[in-house]
Amino acid sequence: MGEVDPAFIQEPQHRPNLSTIQAEGIPIIDLSPITNHTVSDPSAIESLVKEIGRACQEWGFFQVTNHGVPLTLRQNIEKASKLFFAQTLEEKRKVSRNESSPMGYYDTEHTKNVRDWKEVFDFLAKDPTFIPLTSDEHDDRVNQWTNQSPQYPPLFRVVTQEYIQEMEKLSFKLLELIALSLGLEAKRFEEFFIKDQTSFIRLNHYPPCPYPDLALGVGRHKDPGALTILAQDEVGGLEVRRKRDQEWIRVKPTPNAYIINIGDTVQVWSNDAYESVDHRVVVNSEKERLSIPFFFFPAHDTKVKPLEELINEQNPSKYRPYNWGKFLVHRGNSNFKKQNEENIQIHHYKIA
Repeated sequence: MGEVDPAFIQEPQHRPNLSTIQAEGIPIIDLSPITNHTVSDPSAIESLVKEIGRACQEWGFFQVTNHGVPLTLRQNIEKASKLFFAQTLEEKRKVSRNESSPMGYYDTEHTKNVRDWKEVFDFLAKDPTFIPLTSDEHDDRVNQWTNQSPQYPPLFRVVTQEYIQEMEKLSFKLLELIALSLGLEAKRFEEFFIKDQTSFIRLNHYPPCPYPDLALGVGRHKDPGALTILAQDEVGGLEVRRKRDQEWIRVKPTPNAYIINIGDTVQVWSNDAYESVDHRVVVNSEKERLSIPFFFFPAHDTKVKPLEELINEQNPSKYRPYNWGKFLVHRGNSNFKKQNEENIQIHHYKIA
């Protein structure tokens, strides 16, 4: 590629440190107490809830094993992703997303106003998905987002839908554990997703990058939704900002595990008991990398605010309520073009 395209260059303070330490520290949590249906052991479930709570509090990230997602479904979607991205740019652009329909192929996404070194394909969990037409709080009009499906590889839609069903099941299980760890009813979060949701899956492809010291696959950011479930390949590249010292820590790939992180929505629901954490993706000069995050997002009309059970006189509400769909539309606007200002964040709703 020769000359470095300035659009990809990170500010010096945000450039990756290529000798970053790999963390053994991110907890690896075995979910078999809730996925092994032959034996139900209440004390094992109680320990699991405590482990999840600790991981949410100390890291905001953890990995899960024995999660119940059939390996064949993961292999199918990984294969479909590889085949799709191996096509010519001309073929991929036949299913390009645009501002009115943000699902499909895209290769010029910006994070924090710097272009990411990646290409993506986005696919909704619910088709159609209802979303506000604008981020204006006085505008009640609703828009429909729908999926695009590439012609190649064949069965792309079927493979993706089967995998999404498993991601939804796992998301509900994880939210139950998170609810219990906060002292809430297990199904407390279900109402925000059960009738409707705005979740989607993303296929990421990070080509080899000739200047991995200047660019990032995805710049530092926090996820806005409730949970993200990430399948990453053996190349790795995800880095998490450790809460206790703000160091960037590389997450070592664990075969067949999923990496889970809590998003801003859980941070607000928990009234800051749990915190959404900065993360980013570094690129590799020799190897391409594939990853598949599933973003578990509530229904568009959800009012996001600290849960009543978690606030009292000693611990008053730290956030003003906001409409999830409007927040999402506002956030989405900056993915398409460089903005002159910071994108909307939950701290804009913080009560001083």
